[in-house]
Amino acid sequence: MKKNNLDNKYWDSRYKNKQIGWDIGYGSTPLITYIQQLNDKTLKVLIPGAGNSYEAEYLWNNGFKNICVLDFAKHPLDNLKKRIPDFPSEQLLCKNFFDLNTTFDLILEQTFFCALNPNLRKTYVSKMHTLLEKNGKLVGLLFDFKLTNSGPPFGGSLPEYKSLFKKLFDIRVLEKSINSVKQRHDKELFFIFEKKT
Repeated sequence: MKKNNLDNKYWDSRYKNKQIGWDIGYGSTPLITYIQQLNDKTLKVLIPGAGNSYEAEYLWNNGFKNICVLDFAKHPLDNLKKRIPDFPSEQLLCKNFFDLNTTFDLILEQTFFCALNPNLRKTYVSKMHTLLEKNGKLVGLLFDFKLTNSGPPFGGSLPEYKSLFKKLFDIRVLEKSINSVKQRHDKELFFIFEKKT
């Protein structure tokens, strides 16, 4: 694996060989619950490191059409297009997240942060801040287990995340997820961070 874990061949190979232990086969319950509370279906939404992106599928099927799905690997984007043939190809972004240069109202985090080498975490926070519109939100899940050198996934803790994000974001929610899927029970933190201006 490359040092920064930003090798599309590595990720495409993982998908083609079905080495995708993070893929639960449906939208993550905490994120689906959050999406169900959204009233504004015109929101511009980004899902980075989206993988097979069942959350994007759920959004699309529930009237959210301004969604961009980004992944470094093409294979999972093709999978989403097969499931939703009318999903606009121009909203499927096969590129490096750090090269993205547009803005969004909402960014959904689901197993992307934990896949990045921890030496990219400060860059991730800064990039998320840049990609969000004024009052934009970064919402999702972060793993809550000891950070080690082995990964992905790479872990972390509530105090570490709070310290990492508090300079650029207002931390609205950062707490143990109460409705995680069984295999992630007691290992996830749900968060809502709002961009500071």
